[in-house]
Amino acid sequence: MTNTTQTTASPEVDDIVGMAHHDTLARRILVIYLPLAVFVFVLLFPFYWMAITAVKPNNQLTDYNTYSPFWVVQPTLDHIRYLLFETSYPGWLWNTMIVAVASTFISLAASVFAAYGIERVRFSGARVTGLMIFLAYLVPPSILFIPLAFIVFQAGIFDSRLALILTYPTFLIPFCTWLLMGYFRSIPFELEESALVDGATRWQILTKIILPLAVPGLISAGIFAFTLSWNEFIYALTFIQSSENKTIPVGVLTELVRGDVYEWGSLMAGALLGSLPVVILYSFFVDYYVSSMTGAVKE
Repeated sequence: MTNTTQTTASPEVDDIVGMAHHDTLARRILVIYLPLAVFVFVLLFPFYWMAITAVKPNNQLTDYNTYSPFWVVQPTLDHIRYLLFETSYPGWLWNTMIVAVASTFISLAASVFAAYGIERVRFSGARVTGLMIFLAYLVPPSILFIPLAFIVFQAGIFDSRLALILTYPTFLIPFCTWLLMGYFRSIPFELEESALVDGATRWQILTKIILPLAVPGLISAGIFAFTLSWNEFIYALTFIQSSENKTIPVGVLTELVRGDVYEWGSLMAGALLGSLPVVILYSFFVDYYVSSMTGAVKE
C-alpha cells in the first residue's frame, strides 16, 4: 500500500498594509487632509492676495477698520488698466519673454553637448569636470555681475536685451548640465554600444537615440532654465538702464515704486500677470517633469 500524503497549502497572508492604517476618518483628517490643506493654503494664498489687491480700490488698501484685508468690495480694474496702458509693462513682458526663451535655448544647446561629453564619452577626468561645472553654478551672481559688467561694457551691448541673453547662460549652463548629466546617466550604455557596432556616429547616436529618450529631462531642464531667466533680477538691474528694455522683475520694482509711494494695486497686478506664463508652462509640461524624476529607460 502506498501512503499518499496530501499537503494542504495554507492560505497566503497579505502582509502589505498599504493605506489600511488610514481607515478611520479622524486618522485620515489628521494625516492626509490637514497637511494637504496647509500645503495648498501656503501655496495658493500669495496668488489670492495678489489677485484681490490688484482689483481693490485705493481706499480699501489701507482702511482695514472699514474693509476686510482678505476680501474686496466693489472691485475695480483701474490698477490693471493703468499697468497695461500707462506704463511700459507690455514691453517689459515682451522683453522678458525674448530673453528667457533665447537664453534657455542657448543654455540647453550647450548643456546637451557638455552633459553628453561628460557622461557618455569615457575620458579621464570626466567626473572632476562634471563636479567643477556644478560648483560653477554655486557661485553667487552677486559676485559675477561685477566682472560681467566690465565685459558687457567692453562688448558694447550694455542696455540691450543681448546683454541679458549672453550673461544668463553663465548660471543656466552649469545648472542644466548638472541635471542632464544625471538623466543621461540613466540611459543604458548598451543602446549606444549597439549603435556604435552598427556603424553609427556620435552625432547620430546623440540625435537619434539619446535626445529622443531624454525628452523629459530636456523639458525639465528647460522649465528650470526658463523660470530662472524669467525671475532673474540682479543682472537685469545692472545691465539694463532704459525703461523700454527692462524686464518684468526690474520694471515693476523700479517704475511702480516712486520714493516712498508704492502703487500696490499695480504692483500686485504686475506680479500676478508676470507669474502666469510660468504657471501655464508648468501646467502643460508637469507630466514630463514628473517622469524626468524617475529616469529615462529601466533596464
